[in-house]
Amino acid sequence: MERVILVVEDESGIADTVQYALETESFRTSWVNNGHDALKELAQKPINLVILDIGLPDINGFELLKSIRKQSDVPVIFLSARNEEIDRIVGLEIGADDYVSKPFSPRELVARVKAVLKRTGSVPDKPPATGFELDKEKATIRFQGQALDLTRAEYSLLSTLLDQPGRVFERAQLIAQIWNHNHPSDERVIDTHIKEIRAKIRKIDTNADPIKTHRGIGYSLNA
Repeated sequence: MERVILVVEDESGIADTVQYALETESFRTSWVNNGHDALKELAQKPINLVILDIGLPDINGFELLKSIRKQSDVPVIFLSARNEEIDRIVGLEIGADDYVSKPFSPRELVARVKAVLKRTGSVPDKPPATGFELDKEKATIRFQGQALDLTRAEYSLLSTLLDQPGRVFERAQLIAQIWNHNHPSDERVIDTHIKEIRAKIRKIDTNADPIKTHRGIGYSLNA
């Protein structure tokens, strides 16, 4: 199935670079240089992922993403010259799936696109080498061959960790992945869900401890 990437970027040189890199990897691309046209494209065409600049001529990219999230759950990757930590955190909290800073590597951007599409797609993944089996089409996770009885939030949280074993996710990033724009303000809600997931895993294997706590930061899945 052909996958279409919408590039929302007001600098034509950067847009050309992004489109070339994606099309070399067999993606089809569409380019607009402002937020108004981006919303129009999303309303009229099937789009698999959006690469979004923050500094657009007609609307701030953060505000545009909020508008997108009112009508669509399409994956969004910010591509921006604003590389402060607060910008990355805000972008993820309001519903972005990833954040890439300029200047950027086209090859890395394509890799990020593939990773996000895999994470948000409906194709069942191969079982990771962690004892888990993740089936996104059925929204189920098995551990050591047994199905985990997870709530929707627990499933989203654990599948996010499974997608990138070893990566340390901040609590704010996990909240953004699970709830998008309708997220709770208290990051400690993640701790509660982790506790419940661990309890359900230990019902299957009392010695299992696959989720690692990084104090003051967040969590990762043991690779």
